[in-house]
Amino acid sequence: MSQQKSDHTFDSLKVGDSYDFLRFISEDDVMTFARITGDDNPLHVDEEFAKNTRFGDRIVHGVFLLGLISKALGRDFPGPGSVAVSISCRFLRPVRVNSEVRVSVKIIEKLERRRLVKAETNVFTEDNKKALAGGATIIPPPDSP
Repeated sequence: MSQQKSDHTFDSLKVGDSYDFLRFISEDDVMTFARITGDDNPLHVDEEFAKNTRFGDRIVHGVFLLGLISKALGRDFPGPGSVAVSISCRFLRPVRVNSEVRVSVKIIEKLERRRLVKAETNVFTEDNKKALAGGATIIPPPDSP
């Protein structure tokens, strides 16, 4: 399903290569994110408020999930030195605070002329339902001299 964390270059990447990781998103993570960004929407930080919404509980900021994709691209796969040229997504369902997600990146195309790769990016809930679906165009790390 996934490969171990490793560094890749344009030449070493193949269509179909993938990388997955699990991440528990804690109360502290959400509160820290809210403090850093200033996004203290009560849907994310106020349990009483969130109970009376369509979600019935606090949910993780969507942009926090996008940040996990950014982390995967820049640190794990393709790895250090990569640059995301574009990242897009759709938020499909909420992720609850204090739950685990699976982040998935899969290479779907190589653009030879520009030496870019396109990837499918997804975030799944604990019960393996897609919470975020998206894609990214990436400049992989430079080839070794």
